[in-house]
Amino acid sequence: MKKHYEDLGFAKVDHHRMVRKGFPEVIYCAGKTPSQVTKIAASIAGKGHDVLATRADRKAYLAVRKVLKKAKYHETARVITVQKEPRRLVSGSYVAIITAGTADLPVAEEAAVTAEFLGLKVTRLLDVGVAGIHRLINNMDKIKKAKVLIVVAGMEGALPSVIGGLVDKPIIAVPTSVGYGASFKGLSALLTMMNSCAPGIGVVNIDNGFGAAVLAHYILKCA
Repeated sequence: MKKHYEDLGFAKVDHHRMVRKGFPEVIYCAGKTPSQVTKIAASIAGKGHDVLATRADRKAYLAVRKVLKKAKYHETARVITVQKEPRRLVSGSYVAIITAGTADLPVAEEAAVTAEFLGLKVTRLLDVGVAGIHRLINNMDKIKKAKVLIVVAGMEGALPSVIGGLVDKPIIAVPTSVGYGASFKGLSALLTMMNSCAPGIGVVNIDNGFGAAVLAHYILKCA
């Protein structure tokens, strides 16, 4: 059987993923050294593919940039991208990425940068959580015009339910680990979102902005 991966010893880089999934393997940097991240990124780029690396710190970025000069670091998102040119936009309207609070920004930006890397148009609506519901109501026109909504919230995680009762669009809910002790590092928000009585809400794992963006990509691609 033909190998469709490159064995680096510490990692087997899946070059066939572009064929199967429509985008190359993504590097999850947490737990990897800057050297390991760089070697994987160079392997992916060496096959002519763009590079997306999540949960990257600046040390990993600086190491990658020494080898791949076009590397860009999205600091809030903690994401490294290397793109030859922007991907063609997936047809349709934009994805709205909505945050309950400013503290949810790192996860929201991970979703936004990933979505843009995948060729989606993104509109950001930030800090419109339930503690000041008028902020959400003032942005309903933009929310209703989106094709898919990614709603990012910590604390009690109520925002997706509120929006879910007001719109007829698919909602991807992203619980974050933001909150005081009883939020249990995002578990409270996760359970609230999963138990929502508003239909049309799907929930990804805690802090998984990347996963939310990929799901939005497939929803729009198959529409």
